[in-house]
Amino acid sequence: MATTNLKMQHLIEYGASPRATLYLQQAARALAFLQGEGNVFPNDVKQVAMDVLRHRVKESYEAEAENTTSEDIIRKILETVPVP
Repeated sequence: MATTNLKMQHLIEYGASPRATLYLQQAARALAFLQGEGNVFPNDVKQVAMDVLRHRVKESYEAEAENTTSEDIIRKILETVPVP
């Protein structure tokens, strides 16, 4: 398994809670259902991730100083972490 070292801890004051993962899973299931899929695929999770996590990730003061938003942080994570 490949490991990814993003080194983004300094940009995040606090991240999504465990409850957010439940909502991410529910939203991905709903999207898959609406698309007529019988299963949830990683792309379904990626499609709903921004809407579910955008307001749950709080950027740090350092990130604000660099004009980095929570959306930028989430986008970088989604682009970097490999899909299983």
